[in-house]
Amino acid sequence: LAKTAMKLVRAEAAGNAALESLEKHSDMFIKPSIWIIGGDGWAYDIGFGGLDHVISTGEDVNVLVLDTEMYSNTGGQKSKATPLGAVTKFAAGGKSRPKKDLGAVAMGYGDVYVASCNLESNYGQVVRSMVEAEKYPGSSLVLCYSTCVMQGIDGGMCNAIHDAKEATESGYWPLYRYNPSILEDGAHHRFQLDSKKVKYGTLEHFLHGENRFSLLERKDPETAARFHRDLELLNEERYNRYKHLSENDVAHPNHPLKELEQLDYNRGHTDIGPGGHDKPGRPSHFT
Repeated sequence: LAKTAMKLVRAEAAGNAALESLEKHSDMFIKPSIWIIGGDGWAYDIGFGGLDHVISTGEDVNVLVLDTEMYSNTGGQKSKATPLGAVTKFAAGGKSRPKKDLGAVAMGYGDVYVASCNLESNYGQVVRSMVEAEKYPGSSLVLCYSTCVMQGIDGGMCNAIHDAKEATESGYWPLYRYNPSILEDGAHHRFQLDSKKVKYGTLEHFLHGENRFSLLERKDPETAARFHRDLELLNEERYNRYKHLSENDVAHPNHPLKELEQLDYNRGHTDIGPGGHDKPGRPSHFT
């Protein structure tokens, strides 16, 4: 729209002081890039209602979630992003429930771009995800694994890069992209899995490297072993589910928005009542 408007301005600018001034500021007529940035406590937990409302509108807004898997800024309390078996405030015996799959919740709308990233694991995938999110003409959600001091990384934050990389290599944090703009045809799929399958048993080394998991091993080895085994089984099941999505067409239909608008318009103007009697149709959602 801006390009078309500036062509008209340039064509009529000669001799018109107002249009000449507008033409000088043509570099200001750009598509605004809107990003909302927050942590997991906000996105998964106390602000989830607001986040869900934003992506439900379908507006061209991008959301970046820096996921430390706890309330890091307020002392390391449990959130809905906290994984099974992690020791945090309000979960001193290890969290007994799995982490919420926020990406799956957003993908449930069918028309929200979703990506799971890890900068230390795959820089190119992060760039690709953010470019695709910005380009996508609708709501986007980018989930990014983030290290923090409250995780208790073995050796301190100087080992954060290695720790984050191992999170993906162990299967703990998978990388994927869900792009609703891709037309599925059997060879191209909206869900793209960017991380590889890992061998069973590799997760344990990653868990040993963070105090939030290893602390329970010292306090209650039996419970810790059970949580870690269950967490690995959950990760395996999640990977298999994502793998299936990446190799098969997603259930959401491939209807472009204009076709949906016409379908809704037709429904709203069909005068069919009970027993064959006519009645006014309902108004369209798109008008």
